[in-house]
Order: sequence, then structure tokens, then C-alpha cells
Amino acid sequence: MPRASIARLLAPAGLLALAALAWLALRRDALVVYCAHDAIYSERILKEFEQRTGISVAIRFDTEATKSLGLAELIQREKETPRCDVFWNNELLGMLDLQERGLLEPYQGSGFARIPAAFKDPQGHWTGFAARLRVWISNRRAASAAEDPSLLTSAATLSRVAIAKPLYGTTFTHYCVLWNAWGGEKLRAWHHDWRRRGVREVGGNAAAKDLVAEGVCDLGLTDTDDFFEAKDDGKPVAAQPVRLENHATICIPNTVAIIRGTRRAAAARRLVDFLLSEETELALAHSKSRQIPLGPVASDRLPAEVRELVEWAKDGVDLTKLGPARADCLAWLKAEYLR
Repeated sequence: MPRASIARLLAPAGLLALAALAWLALRRDALVVYCAHDAIYSERILKEFEQRTGISVAIRFDTEATKSLGLAELIQREKETPRCDVFWNNELLGMLDLQERGLLEPYQGSGFARIPAAFKDPQGHWTGFAARLRVWISNRRAASAAEDPSLLTSAATLSRVAIAKPLYGTTFTHYCVLWNAWGGEKLRAWHHDWRRRGVREVGGNAAAKDLVAEGVCDLGLTDTDDFFEAKDDGKPVAAQPVRLENHATICIPNTVAIIRGTRRAAAARRLVDFLLSEETELALAHSKSRQIPLGPVASDRLPAEVRELVEWAKDGVDLTKLGPARADCLAWLKAEYLR
């Protein structure tokens, strides 16, 4: 290569080009997985699959702020020349959208059979596994928050209440659940009222958890995996499930799907079966995230904390009906936050 060309590649833009070339070279032989689940939990699972099968895996993660939505939209942009073979999403709604757009390849393998019907597409376009719950996280030093979140959320000011911006991740799913239950008009009024009263909006669930764990806020909305991270760090936190007026909880599964157009179908199917196995669900249940198995697992094989979550998850609202709410809610939130 001429020296001038080398110099151009070593410039900042050139370094990005080199990174792109390296990614393309890697993916020629590897199974490409887009993964919205936290790398600290998912990478170990994917590396275990790689070691057992000899199938090379190239993983593309997303950011905390835009996870799930960012990767789902990337798959849409790449639909004519797909780069992704398997999408491991950390929620469901993005999968519903990709299915509606015809971008998922149906597959019903050995893992599909063990997952209950409520957590999978009947044709196998996507399948759920290893769920989390939406929870109120409270600082135990704020007794009123720990006893009853409504005591704080009904106050004149919400400056000591934290929530992630709802355009992304499981907070977006939470908003879609409320849109479906309340209707758009009531949700918009509730959202604007919370903002008017000074709720602290942050970049993600982890940031909301941190504000509560450090005592900056007394109460926040997050997921069970973030709560357990704070608890394991010795923070004075407690959690209770978010419940709708009908007492339903919000149980959000991981989901996995094969992208239509993959040239690595056999390898992709092996990974899907691996992720949907009892072994993987148990590994995620025993990880620091304490994820909730959706397939049959003997309760005595689960940590005590996860057994309690299993009981909460039995009241989970049906997320498969949220397709229309997702489209309307997303359009509104993009207008709110992406002006």
C-alpha cells in the first residue's frame, strides 16, 4: 500500500475504516450475533457456546442508552444485505416489530419446545427465555418509599424519584404496557405531569439504580438485574414489583431470533437451541442478574431470590399484544425526545 494511503488510514476516520474492515473480515467465517443483553452476562454464555461447538462468534453489543432499539433499527437498515445472523434481544417489542417487517426466519428446534406458549411466537419467529421484572427500587433509609412507592410519587415534587428516559430498553416496554392499559391520552398526561414535578430522567436503568443506591434519590424504576447489582454492592436498597391496577406485573423476557437471509443457518440454529436450553436459563438464574427461567426448571435448583421472582412473574401481563401500542408509543416518544 502506498505511504499516502497508509497515512490516510491512520487518521481518525481511517482508523474507523480499519475497524470496519476488521469487522467484515471477522464475519466472513464467524456467526454474527447482535446482542442487546448486558455484555457482563451474555458474553460468557456466547463464549461457552463457541468453545463447545467450535463455531466462531462475532458479537456486536449496543450501548446502555439505546440498547434493543438501536440494534433492532440497525437490522432494519441492513435488511437488503443482512450482517446479523442471530439477534439476542433483551426485550420483546423490537422482535415483534422485526417479525412484522418480515425480517425473522422461523425456527422450532429443541429449545423451542420447552418454552411456554405465552413467551414465543407460534411459528417460531422468535422465542423468549430468561426474564427480568420491572421493579420499584427504594433506598431503605427512606422508609416511606420502601413501604409504599405511591407515597413519594404522589408528592408535589418528584426530585427524589428517578426513571430512565423511556425511548429505549425496558422503560420503553413499561411505557407501552401503560399505553395499552390506559390509552395514549392518559399516558401522555401522566408523563408530562411527572416531568412537570421534576422527576429525574437519566440515561438508563443502571443510572436510575445508582441514584437510589447512593441516596441521591429515594425511589426509582429499574429492572431486577440492576437492583441485584446494587444489593450485591452492599447498598441499602429494597425492591418490590411494579404492578398495574389489575395487579399484573411486567415480566420482560430475553428473546432470540434468526435473521432472514442468514448464510449460516445451521450454526444459527445451534445457537438458538443453546440459548433456549435449561442449562443456559440456569446459568443466567445463578448469575448476578438472577434472571427468571421461563422453561421448566426444578425450584430447588434455583437461588432463593429467583424463586421469589418466579412467583412475581406468574402475574406477568401479556406482552405479545403490545404491537399496536408499540408503534404509537414510539412515534410519540421520538417526537418528544428526538426533536
